[in-house]
Amino acid sequence: MNLASPLSDDKKLTVLFRVEPGCLGPQGKDYIEDFCAFAGKVFADIDADFVRWQIVPRYDKSLPETQYLLAGKQLTYQQACKYMALFGKELDDFEMHLNERLSQLIDQHLGR
Repeated sequence: MNLASPLSDDKKLTVLFRVEPGCLGPQGKDYIEDFCAFAGKVFADIDADFVRWQIVPRYDKSLPETQYLLAGKQLTYQQACKYMALFGKELDDFEMHLNERLSQLIDQHLGR
């Protein structure tokens, strides 16, 4: 993969992150859609060279919190690790940063 030129969207890793309404407090279901739109705008610039973000509400708890897709196909954890390694990233560190940033955005959104 030629990493010197910008990647087309179909070659970028799609990170589908589902946010539980309860993260926003007891009335979180009333705010979750707005929060996800807000978070999506903030995350759009993070690792934008090789990641596309989809921040959505997690209404169905049977769905995983985080999914990784490439060209519309779901990747396993190991496949996502290999993809991230192409860019010198560790998936566990990436996820930890994602969760920390999301926590900050929740506080910011709630005015804490």
